[in-house]
Amino acid sequence: MPHPEPLVASEAYAYPLLIKQLWHAPLNNTPDQEIVYRDRVRYRYRDLRQRVGRLASALAEQGVGFGDSVAVMDWDSHRYLEAYYAVPMMGAVLMTVNIRLSPEQILYTLNHARPRVVLLNADFAPVYLEIRDQLQSVERVIWISDDDAPMPDYAHASYEALLASASAAFEFPDFDENTRATTFYTTGTTGLPKGVYYSHRQLVLLALAGMAALASPASQQRFHRGDVYMPLTPMFHVHAWAMPYVALQLGVKQVYPGRYVPEQILRLIQAERVTFSHCVPTVLQMLLAQLPQDSKALSGWKVVIGGSALPTGLAQAACGFGIDVFAGYGMSETGPIVTIAQLSPDVEQQDAATQLAHRCRAGMAIPLVDLRIVEPDMHDVPRDGSSSGEIVVRAPWLTQGYLGNAEASDELWAGGYLHTQDIGLFDGAYLRITDRIKDVIKTGGEWVSSVQIEDYISQLDAVNEVAVIGARDEKWGERPVTLVVLRDGHVLSEADVKAYIAAFAERGEISKYAIPDTIRFVDALAKTSVGKYNKKLMRERYAAG
Repeated sequence: MPHPEPLVASEAYAYPLLIKQLWHAPLNNTPDQEIVYRDRVRYRYRDLRQRVGRLASALAEQGVGFGDSVAVMDWDSHRYLEAYYAVPMMGAVLMTVNIRLSPEQILYTLNHARPRVVLLNADFAPVYLEIRDQLQSVERVIWISDDDAPMPDYAHASYEALLASASAAFEFPDFDENTRATTFYTTGTTGLPKGVYYSHRQLVLLALAGMAALASPASQQRFHRGDVYMPLTPMFHVHAWAMPYVALQLGVKQVYPGRYVPEQILRLIQAERVTFSHCVPTVLQMLLAQLPQDSKALSGWKVVIGGSALPTGLAQAACGFGIDVFAGYGMSETGPIVTIAQLSPDVEQQDAATQLAHRCRAGMAIPLVDLRIVEPDMHDVPRDGSSSGEIVVRAPWLTQGYLGNAEASDELWAGGYLHTQDIGLFDGAYLRITDRIKDVIKTGGEWVSSVQIEDYISQLDAVNEVAVIGARDEKWGERPVTLVVLRDGHVLSEADVKAYIAAFAERGEISKYAIPDTIRFVDALAKTSVGKYNKKLMRERYAAG
């Protein structure tokens, strides 16, 4: 017998998952919580919400309507946070411009996303001026300056003046929760940057799942209502890992550092008592390099590391300073968070070395994530702690494709799962990344993980940074080449590194083919615009011999 249709009240509200809904709890529970921008601006959540309304009113007066794109070129600031909400809440699309790309790539992304309005920080005016005449869609430029830099003739209004004259009472409408909210671009190490996009529904679900995962541990590696939050991942990059949305929901104090200057960041962490951040490994290395060896300045600071693998050597150094450091995993196409390396209760009972190893894993799947490791035919590899394959994933917040690129979109979602191009294995419940498909080294008929060799070498006291790449070899196909940046005042020889890796091979932990033929000591490693190692460029520079 068929079930009767459920009765729906005539005035029932079919609650759409829109970004504007993220405001209900914080305005009710923590309206007087603080937002801080450097040492320049300090206001409350209720003021932030007023300014969000003013920005939406100002943008509407500038001609922005439903479905239009608004681009932001700014440092991490309260203004960026205001745009995170105002632009999508009015039904427009927030384009976060990667200001570290080349002018040619910035031009490409702007013309591809076609924003009508650009919010432009004076620091990026030279870049904008260089590409201005080639822009195809920009109609209005809104000028931003911390230091009252004079507004150029191509700007139409200043940000603060617009907000001062605009109404805070903008009425944010309901609309389809699948409406596009954001667009940003991959870093373009292989060809032109690709546009990824996210809906309101996706971002709300990502924020809720991320909050549930981060708030769940009993003690360590958690983000809770008593924390003070500061992002150290650029706000233009993958929604600052969606953490500003989570911070708003938890009602915590939020601190925005502007341009990343190590001394200024350390001052802010101490002055504002910051307890939770996230960044790529190179940012953490940069901050640790500023600290005296016995410093307790960052003790108790919780930091999620993503974007690249968390090297054991860096994790060990951070823990030595009292930092609660742990890894997270995701990518531009996943919003980004899919796993977090929090210590499970059984791991917390084990020795320090085991805990350290688990902090450096990619971690455990967060709620709603369907995570698999597969062969090329999409069959699952055994979950035996040693069988590896490509990581594929489903979650309700993954980008559904690349803007205007059907072929790449179909490749991304081949077989109905998003393909990460990362190789990994399951170590119990924990995901462990062994390499990128394009970075794994095939030598002597065996696959060698560049990530594993890097992790071993990172534990040498003299090593500040290390990267391993594959160089073509007539006899072996490829051979590993190791690039090492030494710590100031330290000495290490090529023979030292080879002997160190050979010891792991003798113990059977890695193949003998993983012992590199070539060690190069370099001043710096090539990085992408978001601080990841750029191995494509390294191969071009060093893999020829």
